[in-house]
Amino acid sequence: MRPPVEVSVFLLSLLGPGVLFTMNKIPAFQEPLPILGMGLFVLGSVLLLLILTVQPKTKVDPLFYVFAEFTFNCMVGLTNALEQDGFISGFMDFYLKMGEPHLGTAYAVMMSYWEVVHVILLLTVIHRMFTGKSYRSLALLWAGSSIANQIVVIPGVVIGKYGSNIRPAFWRNVPFFLVPFWAASQLFRRPKQMPVVTADKIAAEQKKSLLSRPADLLLSVLLLGAMAFFVFRGFVVLDCPLDACFTYIYQYEPYLKDPVGFPRIMMLVYFFYAVPLVGILLYGLNIPGCSWMLDWTIFFAGAMAQTQWCHIGASLHSRTSFTYRAPADKRWPVIALNVLLAIVPALLALRCRTNPAYFMKPVTKGQTNDDKKKN
Repeated sequence: MRPPVEVSVFLLSLLGPGVLFTMNKIPAFQEPLPILGMGLFVLGSVLLLLILTVQPKTKVDPLFYVFAEFTFNCMVGLTNALEQDGFISGFMDFYLKMGEPHLGTAYAVMMSYWEVVHVILLLTVIHRMFTGKSYRSLALLWAGSSIANQIVVIPGVVIGKYGSNIRPAFWRNVPFFLVPFWAASQLFRRPKQMPVVTADKIAAEQKKSLLSRPADLLLSVLLLGAMAFFVFRGFVVLDCPLDACFTYIYQYEPYLKDPVGFPRIMMLVYFFYAVPLVGILLYGLNIPGCSWMLDWTIFFAGAMAQTQWCHIGASLHSRTSFTYRAPADKRWPVIALNVLLAIVPALLALRCRTNPAYFMKPVTKGQTNDDKKKN
């Protein structure tokens, strides 16, 4: 009896740490170009094994190969986190020296720990994929998290203090940067699974004003506050001369000026991308019939959870210079504010999923939208 596909993928992903351990013992594999070549060879071999193992059984969704390859990469990332924090040894020494030195930073360590969340999401998605269950929402959560990860890390390496020491292995990240965008585009194009709601209920929900929806009113206020904070911290990392910006970066979040570059890039991503997106989500929260809210809130929740986890953890981690860590007397207010930035998008996504009537397209009175339900 064959094991479930997700079990096979997980077992295959465990080869990643084994490959690292082997390369760490063989000097010929520890030079920059051989590291890149071996990395690409291993990823290609994993893809070939997946095709040979799964393809003969059934018609396979191309996204399966994306999820399986990323599961393999997640185990490599988790290995890095465990080694940098001293739980294991003998896997990553050569790679940090000759491959990607930035993986030793606090931000990269926290990013690597987040791979546990990615593994759980990806294996759950694969399980649901092969058991005929809907997996679109979970996959969008992963896509948001993965894209947010890459658009901070790759520019952060280039503009930060490691930009002058980029080695060939760094370019292994290019497909891991591009593929999540393709996967997200495929997921957004697919029909969403809509619940069965009567036209009367939809009409009743959509007639309510914002003042009649206290949860939505509170979420709107919190989103406006998040937008203001995104803009403020964008000004801070752009060296705004205002006293408030100077006070904040030196007395509250000195991590924003860490030369590794990741916090600066993150704040700029928030400033240029999160602010417009939150504005669009506010529109959808106040205008009935915006069914796209069901997808974009999940995507945004995944992105904010990943980035805030890395930002909070890195600002406290021992690998961050003491100069840039959160000051002890201001630590808890800053942590609470950053945690809130991660929680609010999750609450918005939960609100949209648990009571979606306000966001659904109206249907003929007295009927349900069962004819429009798609899996």
